[in-house]
Amino acid sequence: MKIASFLLDGQRHVGVLTERGLAVIDTGGADLGALLRRGLDAAGLRQRAAASQRFADPADVTFLPPAAEPPKVICVGLNYADHTKESPYEQPDYPTLFLRAATSLGAHGAAVERPRASETLDWEGEMVVVLGKGGRHIPKDKALDCVFGYAPGNEISVREYQFKSPQWTVGKNFDGTGTWGPYVVTADELPPGGKGLQLQTRLNGEVVQSANTGDMLFDVATVIATVSEAITLQAGDTIFSGTPAGVGFGRTPKRFMKHGDVVEVEIERIGLLRNTIRDEQR
Repeated sequence: MKIASFLLDGQRHVGVLTERGLAVIDTGGADLGALLRRGLDAAGLRQRAAASQRFADPADVTFLPPAAEPPKVICVGLNYADHTKESPYEQPDYPTLFLRAATSLGAHGAAVERPRASETLDWEGEMVVVLGKGGRHIPKDKALDCVFGYAPGNEISVREYQFKSPQWTVGKNFDGTGTWGPYVVTADELPPGGKGLQLQTRLNGEVVQSANTGDMLFDVATVIATVSEAITLQAGDTIFSGTPAGVGFGRTPKRFMKHGDVVEVEIERIGLLRNTIRDEQR
């Protein structure tokens, strides 16, 4: 099942993709993340979609981040060995975790602004994990029971600001840079942990990243179990699971995105995320 949050006729809706288009669910203006926090599960969404009498063409909607205000947005750095080799870091033996703010999230089809503060806007294609339930001290063998679904993501970074200090927070939190969607694919339609899926990032049609999600050093279950040792996970929490090699910062010469560029992240069986780049208005 593929689920999206979107604007239609000026109202926020959730829809399930069907052969007739998006089956629009009356959510009272909530997005998918809010429904998960209310306790709705995949079976409940299927029931609501089956009862829907309203359908929308995906081409006629404005996609939103599937969850606009997750309780937490957790990101995993250095989770592919080839990416660590192109970075200025040694490979860690514990997941490199950091947080994004909700204001840093963006949607499929949205224009991502290259900030006036820096020209070092860089792509990071990733698989995003959405939790349907959470907890504390979650055993690794139970961790995947918490996963609602998966989506393509682009954890776009402003490298100049990322490396201004040992903490990456600012460079990872420019407004609208963490794009994801358009659809969340429920976990039952994919391999456990989203393993073994081809991930590809393209810049203006050129392949710049190509990897397999099975190459992650810390898989989804490990990340969930590790985080829950310290932090209570909640329904609607979102995890950007890490990017492989091929980022612009790791190239010689370095290559960054500029006004007019089109960046796409496509993950096998999950879908395609597309964004344009534009200069921030000065």
